[in-house]
Amino acid sequence: MKEAIRLARQGMLANKGGPFGAVVVKDGQIIGRGYNQVTSSKDPTAHAEIIAIREACRYLDSFQLKGCTIFANCEPCPMCLGAIYWARAERLVYGAGREIAADAGFDDAFIYEELTREPEKRRIPTERMMEKEAEKNFQEWKEKQDKIQY
Repeated sequence: MKEAIRLARQGMLANKGGPFGAVVVKDGQIIGRGYNQVTSSKDPTAHAEIIAIREACRYLDSFQLKGCTIFANCEPCPMCLGAIYWARAERLVYGAGREIAADAGFDDAFIYEELTREPEKRRIPTERMMEKEAEKNFQEWKEKQDKIQY
């Protein structure tokens, strides 16, 4: 956790992005590090956890983080939490809660609220299109013999 906190401060002081840092640990060794780089990279997905997950997956040569713990200096946002689940991390440890981040101007409560709404009732207009055509890919996936499961 100390390294995640240090990274958060390092990135913040260098004006790379907000005060967020994360590390991925496996067998007591840090295998992925990240700090927020949203503003400097002009990438809204360049959150500390995402960067640390990408680095750790490259290190492991895997798209999953089985047996890994993610340490984040702050409670992960919905996007990062989703990535942590998709990566199959074994454990998540965080420092500051989302209310502390919100007080500093990083409020993601509206995203949590949006996720509970029906798609057509969300702030961003959402609609379905070409449903039957899109479904064909999923049927083909189910029948594909050489797919890599995840």
